[in-house]
Amino acid sequence: MELNHTLTVDLGDRSYPIYIGTSLLEDAKLLCNHVQGNSAIIVSNSTVAPIYLQNIVTSLTTQNIRFDVVILDDGEQFKTIDSVMTIIETLLTQRHDRQTTLVALGGGVVGDITGFAAAIYQRGVNFIQIPTTLLSQADSSVGGKTGVNHPQGKNMIGAFYQPQCVIIDTTTLDTLPDRELSAGLAEVIKYGLIFNKSFFDWLEQNIQGLINRERNLIAEAILVSCRTKAIIVQQDERESGIRAILNLGHTFGHAIEATMGYGNWLHGEAVATGMLMAIDLSQRMGRIDDNIRKRIVSLLEQCALPIKSPSKMTIEQYMHAMAIDKKAVNGSIKFVLLKELGRAFVTVDYDPDLLEQTLSDWCR
Repeated sequence: MELNHTLTVDLGDRSYPIYIGTSLLEDAKLLCNHVQGNSAIIVSNSTVAPIYLQNIVTSLTTQNIRFDVVILDDGEQFKTIDSVMTIIETLLTQRHDRQTTLVALGGGVVGDITGFAAAIYQRGVNFIQIPTTLLSQADSSVGGKTGVNHPQGKNMIGAFYQPQCVIIDTTTLDTLPDRELSAGLAEVIKYGLIFNKSFFDWLEQNIQGLINRERNLIAEAILVSCRTKAIIVQQDERESGIRAILNLGHTFGHAIEATMGYGNWLHGEAVATGMLMAIDLSQRMGRIDDNIRKRIVSLLEQCALPIKSPSKMTIEQYMHAMAIDKKAVNGSIKFVLLKELGRAFVTVDYDPDLLEQTLSDWCR
């Protein structure tokens, strides 16, 4: 076992470590040290479980921890309250008490569902994040956002609930499909745009190595992303202020996901297009110049990410979906925009005509 980095998300009595390294799934003690009682439930999906479930089973078995397994269908379309109830049913049927631990083994969907189940079972039980996709390793497993989708809007049902730890084994990315890797890179690029210009510069210089899965570069990208998110979450755990900048591109992107049908566009793909739409609006407001826009487009293109809105989407569909987005305030749509490269801001104060121009251009 090679352990490369340990970060801490400092939230007082809810603080927890993030372990980033290779072959971490082979270290039984690393996982079991964070299992509070003597029972656990492993939650995974039909894609990840055949590859990595046995690692977790072996770890719990060697430490004499009783466990059950829940295997969910794979895909954003299964990020539903029904999936949560599947976990709850197993918890109840197998008589798991408040000392049990839920172990989320999979991507962002598994992590969000498992975390939400942990938040509501007996008013809160322990859970551990073991993310296996780049998007979940660099973003969604950190920060305590849990929840499920509703047909009318993404992540409309959920809770802020922090894990006991996050175990990021970068070797799991060896089996990640190229499309999923690209989707994860969208969230990595986001951190360069909103908070860290030097990281964006580094991404431009190293993007081909990241696409080629060079392990040292992947680990560095995950480390910087997690460290940046930890800094932001420590200041604003429940998204009443600065944490909202993490939603760059998500207002437009969630509209794409909800309208096109969950799972047809991967979350990272929708965020990539959503970020470009936010960049477009930022540029119309005079915040950034065309050179910055071109640099961002180039980086996303190199990652094989979509840079156009779905051809079937209309202005009306965007406006309808964004109006019921959970980030809307008093009927006003809230956007995360760029002041400059590496600095984002959140606003409901924008010219509606400029938003209409952005949507009109992107829906042509």
